[in-house]
Amino acid sequence: MTMLDNLTSPVQLRAMSVAQLQRLAAEIRAAICRQVMATGGHLAPNLGVVELTIALHYVFDFATDRLLFDVGHQCYPHKLLTGRLSMLAGLRTSKGMSGFPEPREGPYDLFSVGHAGTAISTAVGMARGDLLNGESFDPATRPAGRRVVSLIGDASIVNGLAMEGLNGAGTLKRQFLVVLNDNGMSISKPQGAVAEYFDHVRLSSRYGGLKSKAKDVLKGVPGGGLVAEAYHKGTEAFKHLLNERSWFEHFGLVTVGPVDGHDLEQLIRVLTEAANFDRPMVLHVKTIKGKGYGFAESDSSTFHSPPAFSVANPRPSPSAADPDSANLENEGCRVELKRDGRSFTAAVGDIMAAQMARDGKIVAATAAMPDGTGVAKLLAQFPLRTFDTGICESHAMDMMAGLAKTGHKPFFAVYATFLQRAFDQAFQEVSLQNLPVRLLLDRAGLVGGDGAVHHGFCDIAILRVLPKAVIMAAMDEPSLSAAIEFMRTYEVGLSSVRYPRDNVSPRVAAAACPPFVLGKARCLTPTTSTIPSTLRTTSNDVAAHADADLTPEVAILALGTCAIDALDAADTLTAEGLRVAVYDARFAKPVDHELLRALLSRRIPVVTVEDHSVIGGFGSAVVDAAQHMGLDASAVVRLGIPDSWIYQDSRKRQLELAGIDAPAIAAAARRAIAQHIPAEAPAVLRPVR
Repeated sequence: MTMLDNLTSPVQLRAMSVAQLQRLAAEIRAAICRQVMATGGHLAPNLGVVELTIALHYVFDFATDRLLFDVGHQCYPHKLLTGRLSMLAGLRTSKGMSGFPEPREGPYDLFSVGHAGTAISTAVGMARGDLLNGESFDPATRPAGRRVVSLIGDASIVNGLAMEGLNGAGTLKRQFLVVLNDNGMSISKPQGAVAEYFDHVRLSSRYGGLKSKAKDVLKGVPGGGLVAEAYHKGTEAFKHLLNERSWFEHFGLVTVGPVDGHDLEQLIRVLTEAANFDRPMVLHVKTIKGKGYGFAESDSSTFHSPPAFSVANPRPSPSAADPDSANLENEGCRVELKRDGRSFTAAVGDIMAAQMARDGKIVAATAAMPDGTGVAKLLAQFPLRTFDTGICESHAMDMMAGLAKTGHKPFFAVYATFLQRAFDQAFQEVSLQNLPVRLLLDRAGLVGGDGAVHHGFCDIAILRVLPKAVIMAAMDEPSLSAAIEFMRTYEVGLSSVRYPRDNVSPRVAAAACPPFVLGKARCLTPTTSTIPSTLRTTSNDVAAHADADLTPEVAILALGTCAIDALDAADTLTAEGLRVAVYDARFAKPVDHELLRALLSRRIPVVTVEDHSVIGGFGSAVVDAAQHMGLDASAVVRLGIPDSWIYQDSRKRQLELAGIDAPAIAAAARRAIAQHIPAEAPAVLRPVR
């Protein structure tokens, strides 16, 4: 039995020696690494905060005190310290623990957190709430009261909301601790002036031993009064760590550090003193992302959130505290990531590189996700035309607007789940100005193991309201390439293409992919035996195809990769003797009015399928269009993500739970056919492209 096996509550930490805590840290790292090697997950961020998390739980009692996570993918050590070791084997599935803080798992997780910049503001709210409830810590009147700690890291401090939170935190008149986990990294290398400031602090001679100046100097510094107060209250060791010239002093927060985030003894000593300080404070902690495993330390971007992987020829480090948790050094060691196909993200990188090579006006940007969006390739090949703004989606959107205003063709690659953070800018500075900013929406729809915090389920709904916006979805790599080419020449307003966190399907990739034509769908079943290869809207063609056997009994309009599942469903239905037409809808705005008129005027039932919320999505756009044309939309059946949260699991399982996988599509088509009243005349469809 290991120490971790016997740990059921963080209270047990306070009975351990520093040496025992160090051994526990090694065991936690080993457990996390073994699990992520098997299933994938966030590795480097969690390896970097093990000692810091142990020290926080050693000093504070988060059964009563408040711990708010920012960038919640750093929570694995916290979960293991709070009795969830048994859930680790099911990491990122419905049978185990979420990869992010999750209140459903227990009282130690206060918010379900997956977006950056939120912790300080929510912590300020809880701090004020505890004050109003008479429950907050006060060293004189309520020493057993609740303390508040927010843990922020991976460069999310540069996020605009974090700045707003700091502005609010500085007005508090009570204990409030912001722990800045400064690992010199975001998901990749952090960007911007603030990141450069922290680089300067880390590299300066003051590292680990910042001396307080004389009282007369303190008085002349913004926030100097707070620093002087802290100086007089603190011990000598604490005084040496006060940073009276910190950037945070401008917000009215005393700053301590930087301190070594892997020195447990020092962390416990400093946190103990910070816990009893009755004013807002920032503790600047320097950590190493990927700490303890050489391959993760040297390539923390790749091992930020890797798929399952294996390590060949590992070399145990003689310094490892536990042979079972031996450090795997780079020398003599080969790491292999397990990949099972070509991802949409990789396809985007190649497509955009080709586009930028042929069109010198194209510029590209990402918000701290160069690897996750395929932009890393563009940064390497086109460094003057590609930008990483850091975790600043709003800034990135406005910067793209500025580039568009100067005649460039901006493409902003962003996770669909993070798009809503820049919606105001998409509205005000892009759409209202009729500027052609182009959005590459990675990880649209259900995302698998990251769960509800990262689902891209509302991008269509929020963009549909913007006049002149064009919203597309790609079903495979050829259609993605065609959509990006359409966007390159679309100059009227905002445009977007969405695609999932998945591999591209080869099912129809060999067939010629027609170009995207505004608001036109693509028929995927022109050669199906029960459907004519050409159905036209002239009276002669109606007569020619009057045979009811050639009339589809149901039409499936599928958006994006759902078209591949619709084809699978059609195979099943065709084998049952049913006649099915499948369309790659391509556009959620504008939808194909001509096709809808042809189908609904002949009372052919329509099933819409999308990997997006059924509320406000593609299906809703179809119904809206039908009603606008005065058509009966009662024969439209909408499938999409339901009005409920779908939590972490495999993407395949999530599609099943949402009712948008192939069996669910087939079942919906059968129901639509059964409920259909046959039309008096055969269906009339427009030409197939």
